[in-house]
Amino acid sequence: MEEVVLVDENDKVLGTMEKIQAHQEGLLHRAFSVLIFNDKNEMLIHKRATDKYHCGGLWTNACCSHPRLNEATIDAAKRRLTEEMGFTCELKYINSFIYKVSLNNDLTEHEFDHLYVGKYNGLVEANPKEVEDWKFVSLDQIKKDIEKQPDLYTFWFKSIISEHLDKIDFKW
Repeated sequence: MEEVVLVDENDKVLGTMEKIQAHQEGLLHRAFSVLIFNDKNEMLIHKRATDKYHCGGLWTNACCSHPRLNEATIDAAKRRLTEEMGFTCELKYINSFIYKVSLNNDLTEHEFDHLYVGKYNGLVEANPKEVEDWKFVSLDQIKKDIEKQPDLYTFWFKSIISEHLDKIDFKW
């Protein structure tokens, strides 16, 4: 049974709960999102595996998930980046934000999301249980595509693109 860490609006731990139950009840829980850029400042995005418990088949950032209880979010981000995309790299904390959105399968994403960014130019060996497809894309192209086809992208990714990119220092 996979659990998430329940938190308050200040990211203070309140306890844990089984992941699906937390999403059914729409309870605020700790999460992280990882943005990866290559030397051309193209962003690594991936299409979530179709059979994921929510947002299957949608495009999103390189990696996103939930830390375990007493696991630092930076450590969880590196762990999941390896598990999902087959590599790890140095990550830098950008900021955190809270979002809440109802999904089409009676689940609610209500997350205190810690945002990390890294640079990587090596081999990507995506886990097919997590990732259906992946690619490096320019930010301009991502923004244009989200504007034309917003339903192809996850809610949190659209939020990151529209509200949080200005917090990234692209001077690598």
